[in-house]
Amino acid sequence: MDLTVLWVLLPLVTVAWGQYGDWYPYQQYQQYQDYSDDGWVNLNRQGFSFQCPHGQVVVAVRSIFSKKEGSDRQWNYACMPTPQRLGEPTECWWEEINRAGMEWYQTCSNNGLVAGFQSRYFESVLDREWQVFCCRYSKRCPYSCWLTTEYPGHYGEEIDMVSYNYDYYMRGATTTFSAVERDRQWKFIMCRMTDYDCEFANA
Repeated sequence: MDLTVLWVLLPLVTVAWGQYGDWYPYQQYQQYQDYSDDGWVNLNRQGFSFQCPHGQVVVAVRSIFSKKEGSDRQWNYACMPTPQRLGEPTECWWEEINRAGMEWYQTCSNNGLVAGFQSRYFESVLDREWQVFCCRYSKRCPYSCWLTTEYPGHYGEEIDMVSYNYDYYMRGATTTFSAVERDRQWKFIMCRMTDYDCEFANA
């Protein structure tokens, strides 16, 4: 489905969900980050730091690749408020740096949810290092976790990832790096969260 059409339809889905619970009220939809072609958070070969507004998490990722611009990507993200039953974030932090030119797997520690990304480009590697910004909601715990399909499907293609699964949240990502194509493929870690506090270790 064309992303523009999906972005137009998403508020209608939100309204339908809102009739059956406290999931993403429509009136908060106007707070979402700009997700159009003009809304890139970086230029090629430029670092960036993106954080969702307080109480929101990342629900969509878009990116385009440019071979001539250092085999780099421009990035864009969209955020949504979490449902009221999760409460307010009790703590937020940046995870450790994932180095350029390497494969990596990153899940938010302390059962956090992804609320932003930070990245810096390295000309010598033609790749980026990454940090994930995470927020914890009381002592809610993840369950029923799964990995999305690969984004992009092939190196060099556009990335359009929208999380439209009810009640699933992004908790991290895993990436593979091609030394030939100088590009990455991403899989995002999606989980449901309990409605109650639970005991957990730093996972």
